[in-house]
Amino acid sequence: MRAFAYLSQGRAGWVEKEVPRPTGVDGVIRPLLVAPCTSDVHNVAINCLAPHRILGHEGLGEVVAVGEGVRDFQVGEIVVVPPVTPDWRTVPSQLGAHQHCSGLITGQKLSNSEDGLMAEYALIRDLDANAARIPPGVSWEGAVMAADMLNTGLYGAQLADVQPGDTVVVMGVGPVGLMAIAGARLRGAGRILAIGSRKAGVELAKFYGATDVLNYKEGDVTRQVYALTDKQGADCCICAGGGTEALGQAVAMVRWGGTVGNVNYFTTYGDLPINNVRYGFGMGNKTIRGGECPGGRGRMEKLLALLRYGRVDPVPLITHRFQGLGQVEAAFRLMAEKPPELVKAVVAL
Repeated sequence: MRAFAYLSQGRAGWVEKEVPRPTGVDGVIRPLLVAPCTSDVHNVAINCLAPHRILGHEGLGEVVAVGEGVRDFQVGEIVVVPPVTPDWRTVPSQLGAHQHCSGLITGQKLSNSEDGLMAEYALIRDLDANAARIPPGVSWEGAVMAADMLNTGLYGAQLADVQPGDTVVVMGVGPVGLMAIAGARLRGAGRILAIGSRKAGVELAKFYGATDVLNYKEGDVTRQVYALTDKQGADCCICAGGGTEALGQAVAMVRWGGTVGNVNYFTTYGDLPINNVRYGFGMGNKTIRGGECPGGRGRMEKLLALLRYGRVDPVPLITHRFQGLGQVEAAFRLMAEKPPELVKAVVAL
C-alpha cells in the first residue's frame, strides 16, 4: 500500500508498505478522512520517529478487517479513532494514566510508535476499546475535528479546572486554543481572554466565546491581562500555544490560588521558566497541570455527544479541504508553512 511517512529529520514523503492484517482484538480500517496535525510536523522536524513511520493520528475510516477477538464492530462500519489508542491492560492504564500506558506519552501510538492513518489502510489496536461509531447528525468532518482538536482543547479547560463565572486566559488561537475557548465556555467561564494574532484564529476566537482578544505583538501579555483584571490576574489559564516562555507567562497571569492547564506541545529542550519576579509565584499557591489528551472509545463517544446535541461545532476550524490520498503531502506542507488564513486542513481519501 502507499503511505505518507517520516523519512529522516526534516523530511517526510511517500513509501510502500505491506497492508496490515489484524489479529486478536485489533482491526484494520481504510481511512476516508484525515487531518494532518502540527504534531506531525513537529515530530518530523525533531527526529523522534523511526524511519518510514506512517504519519497521521486524526481521522476516520471504514472497517475492512477485524481480528478474531473483536466483538463490537463489523466490517463495513465507519469509525472515528482518537489520537490516543493505549494498551488498556497495563498498570498505568489501570491507575488512570492511560496516556502514559507504557511510559511517558506512550498512549499516542498512532504515528509515534505505530503506523498512523495517512495511508490506504491502517491498523487500529484494540478496536472495541479505541474506536467509536459516529452518531446520527454528526458529520465526518466534525467527528475528525472532535478526535484531537476538541479533545485536547477541552482537556485544557479540564486541567485548568474552569469553574462557572471564572475569568480564563487562553494562550493561542490555533485549533487547539480555539477548542480550549469553546471548552472554557462549555464549563461556564464568565470572561475569556484569548491571546493571539493570526487573523483567522482571532475571528474564530470570538465565534467560540472569547470576550477579549489580546495581541502579544502589542506588548507584554502578562501586563495586558493584569490591566484588564484590575491587577488581580485571571482565575485560570489554558496554555495552548507559544514557545517555552508561554508557561512562565501563564503562571504569572493567574491570581494567587490560580491554575494553569497546559496542553502545549513543547519541542525544545532545556528549562521551562515558571517563575516571574514581578508578580510572584513561590508562595502564591499556583497550580500547573499538564498532559496528553485522553483517549479511548469512552472519551471519543463523550466528545461526539457534544456535537450530536449541539453543544459545540468544531467544523469551522476547517479552512482548507483536499481530495485524494496524493494530496496528503500538500496538506502536510500547508500545516508546516502556516499561512495566515490557515486553521486546519482535511483530506478526503
